[in-house]
Amino acid sequence: QVRLAESGGGLVQAGGSLRLSCEAFGSSFSLNAMGWYRQAPGKQRELVAISTSGGSTNYADSVKGRFTVSRDNARDTVYLQMSRLKPEDTATYYCNADTGVTHLGRYVYWGQGTQVTVSS
Repeated sequence: QVRLAESGGGLVQAGGSLRLSCEAFGSSFSLNAMGWYRQAPGKQRELVAISTSGGSTNYADSVKGRFTVSRDNARDTVYLQMSRLKPEDTATYYCNADTGVTHLGRYVYWGQGTQVTVSS
């Protein structure tokens, strides 16, 4: 069973920075994509940023230029550096890992979530 261990959430003032980390434990397959989603109260979960093992990245328009996703493939770890935070970034942030298609199927894993609160 794969476990995603997240850390780094907290309370920060608008304009500040936070760094989230997520390490995957127990995967039998390489993780093609790792990244972050978020969910604010009353809203659907949305993509924040994704990084593939090949080095490509994808960001939500709302965070481009402010957030940076990076990976340490050797450690199955993904990071999210968040800068110039805004109150609208307040949400629970979930780590996501996706094996892509394997000979046994595709597996998608989620972390338990870490709260990010940005005060105005």
